[in-house]
Amino acid sequence: MTVEPTALRSALRPHASGVAVLTAQGPAGPAGVTITSFTSLSASPALVSFALAETSSTWALIRDSHWFGVQLLGAHQAELAHRFATRGADRFSPPTVWHTGPHDVPLLDDCLCWLVCAQHLQVRVGDHHLVVGAVAHVREGSPGESLVHLHGRLRPVDSTTSREST
Repeated sequence: MTVEPTALRSALRPHASGVAVLTAQGPAGPAGVTITSFTSLSASPALVSFALAETSSTWALIRDSHWFGVQLLGAHQAELAHRFATRGADRFSPPTVWHTGPHDVPLLDDCLCWLVCAQHLQVRVGDHHLVVGAVAHVREGSPGESLVHLHGRLRPVDSTTSREST
């Protein structure tokens, strides 16, 4: 037995999660979704992971894509995060600015960092799919503040406060 989903979500609200957008070239064109489950797994070999719900419409579009992109969003990109989290939205139409990257992966402009990954492992875990990607390309964008999900809202990270407390 495990706790109810609402109890788990409530308990984890004070845990800040980084905000990223996952993109891939789906059968009908570019697909993408906002994720807060992105994490680095290994530096050598370079592996990252994310999890998507079985019920995610984006999961159905990208599950068979060999290549995917992860864009780490900056504090100025909350509107973009909301757009890619909105079910049924035309996420790649204006005002979204994007380009095609390595391996035809759609990449969003003006992000803090871009990763292009090959699917390394895919496992169903509960009501989600855990995907491990091998990082084949990385590009850093302009320096900036990060965007996090905390207490049910998107918030900028104030790095001056973060640096003072370390």
